[in-house]
Amino acid sequence: MTERRYPAVVIDHGKVQHNVKTVCDWCQEEGIFVAGVIKGANGMVSVAEDYVAGGAKMIASSRLEQLKRCKEKNLGVPLMMIRVPMMSELSELVQIADYSLNSEIATLRALDKAAADQGKIHNVVLMADLGDLREGFFDSEELVATAKEVEDTLPHLHLAGVGTNLGCYGSVMATEDKMQDLAEIAEAVEKEIGRPLEIVSGGATSSLMGVFGKYMPKKINMLRIGAAILTGPLEDMCTCYGYSEMNALSDEAFTLEAQVIEVKKKASHPIGQLGVDAFGQKPEYVDRGIRTRALVAIGRADYGDIGDLVPTILGMEVIGASGDHTILDIEDVKEPIKVGDIITFKLKYSAILRVTGSENVKRFERSK
Repeated sequence: MTERRYPAVVIDHGKVQHNVKTVCDWCQEEGIFVAGVIKGANGMVSVAEDYVAGGAKMIASSRLEQLKRCKEKNLGVPLMMIRVPMMSELSELVQIADYSLNSEIATLRALDKAAADQGKIHNVVLMADLGDLREGFFDSEELVATAKEVEDTLPHLHLAGVGTNLGCYGSVMATEDKMQDLAEIAEAVEKEIGRPLEIVSGGATSSLMGVFGKYMPKKINMLRIGAAILTGPLEDMCTCYGYSEMNALSDEAFTLEAQVIEVKKKASHPIGQLGVDAFGQKPEYVDRGIRTRALVAIGRADYGDIGDLVPTILGMEVIGASGDHTILDIEDVKEPIKVGDIITFKLKYSAILRVTGSENVKRFERSK
């Protein structure tokens, strides 16, 4: 039996598959299929397999190296590149991915040539920027004109559909009017090219609010989902927007285990003239008197923001961290905490992304 090493991220594949199936069932009721986004778990092929087992019809990532691993594993579903491609990677993109999201005509022309060089037809989805101000055509007329050019003059590209992204940069919500805007753009494209589109992609996890609210236009038939599956009710859909439907998902698909390396009573406010911390910031400290603290051997270099860790022990607080140490207030914890103990944390999305990619954090996987 392999000795457990720490810190460790534990992936429970049964819980991942439960989350995938639950999300896919929600979407299927509204006529929507799911492209499972694996980038939040650093493209782990075992997680991609969970997505397929749970009902995802595509596997998607913003990283070609992650899709390449999935292609080599032959998961039996199409692969989609969801970051607008760079000119320098188009040949590799055609080799690996079946679909890609696009927003520049110059890139599409070059992509057509790359596909021609390989004797392939590559599927593209044109992105509409509906106000979140990341990728996409800001002018819907430009998108429609580009769709027409792809259809008429780029024979090695197949215009599979249109899509949008909301909530990732501009925090714009996937409201009913935004979804209707996308549906109308899709209809305009279909009128221009004279045929129906196979894909109208209404966004990512944040667009589940349209599924829960039953206001998704019939035209929208695909969502690109990652965060809801990985994080469950710790995701913004529940914590920020209060969608209780998310409670049907597990928040323990990914957990972090870290070992206690020090337990002592200490002052709760630093003593001396204060400057900046290890990250050049000036935190505010609350003087709560002498408190019992524990240090665990993992830090912000591994998981990022302390707000993305949720202790599973009642009364425990994450109060700070440096690159390699995390400080816990355990004054109000009923059970004794001692050096050598293992502390388990639930993880929000950003922490999952980081710990699954940290060479300092071991991976342990539980099969279904």
